[in-house]
Amino acid sequence: MKWRIASVAFLFSAVGTGLTWLTLQRPLLALMDVVRQCTAHGSLEPTVLARTIGSLPFLLALDLMLLTLVSYAVLDFMVGRPLRRTEDVVEQLGRLELDVSLPESPGPLLSRIQRALSRMTLALQQEQARLAQAQTELVSAERLATVGRLAAGVAHEVGNPLAGILGYLSLAGARTKDPEVQEYLARIDHEVQRIDGIVRGLLEIGRPGGKQLGPVDVRHVVETCVQLVKAGRDFSHVRMDLALAPGLLAKADSGPLSQIVINLLLNAVQAMDGRGVVRLSTRGEGSDVLLVVEDSGPGIAAEVMPRLFEPFFTTKEPGQGTGLGLAVSLHLAEGMGGKLTAENRPGGGARFSVLLPGV
Repeated sequence: MKWRIASVAFLFSAVGTGLTWLTLQRPLLALMDVVRQCTAHGSLEPTVLARTIGSLPFLLALDLMLLTLVSYAVLDFMVGRPLRRTEDVVEQLGRLELDVSLPESPGPLLSRIQRALSRMTLALQQEQARLAQAQTELVSAERLATVGRLAAGVAHEVGNPLAGILGYLSLAGARTKDPEVQEYLARIDHEVQRIDGIVRGLLEIGRPGGKQLGPVDVRHVVETCVQLVKAGRDFSHVRMDLALAPGLLAKADSGPLSQIVINLLLNAVQAMDGRGVVRLSTRGEGSDVLLVVEDSGPGIAAEVMPRLFEPFFTTKEPGQGTGLGLAVSLHLAEGMGGKLTAENRPGGGARFSVLLPGV
């Protein structure tokens, strides 16, 4: 690049010097005639003429050199440097390195090129973001499809034992007259049926939901889930803080919503190692209903956050989790027309928010 600019500068200087010589040639010839006449009459020394003519090539060469340097400096500043920086940017874009910095002052000759490069860089960045999102969605869909295929086998194998348990519960309920025992059996029957619904609901992962959604009292669902999990050993040192607004109805399905709440509660307790505070709150969010589950644990690590809802991704020890809880919960929330998001609380701990359409 620099040699090319130097060649162009020399060419311009040579042309300028040649034009200068052509311009001065006629006056110089006339001056030489005057000098000859004066010399012939003895009024001018011959050495003056020789010295003047002899200095012309040196002056023209000096003029050529100065013009070349000035032309090179101007061309390099106006064209060379911006072109080299633009060339570096184009090479970076060619390597798909989109975090580039364009020259701030490219000069008037390259301003349009810079604007075109800026538009192209922005378009490539947007396209790269769309491709990354599409790739993430494809990977997630493939993993969810794998879960669906696995769930088909699980539902088939688990369905028969669950049917047997329900049958024995029915027989036990018919043979006992104790109201308290019958109440326990009714609760067991309800939870076994819910397990059966959860297992069969896994078959719908990756497929569009076809269930009819109806008004669901979010407060009642949350209170039922809390009463269910509080009896577990893992919750013996956990304090539940409930701030549930009454009368909030969401367009949802109580079964999937219960599964989401229980998954979030179990994750919160495991994140706190079985000790701490879990706060559940509900409120209206415009025409929607917002359910928030917060814990006092260490929060979500920055490297974990982007993969939090990926199927089979887990930070738990082997044998303690499959990495499906949040992925399934997200799918269930989206199947009801809602959203499930996660973030860290300013004061520490994690916050999961379930946004559902209101009735």
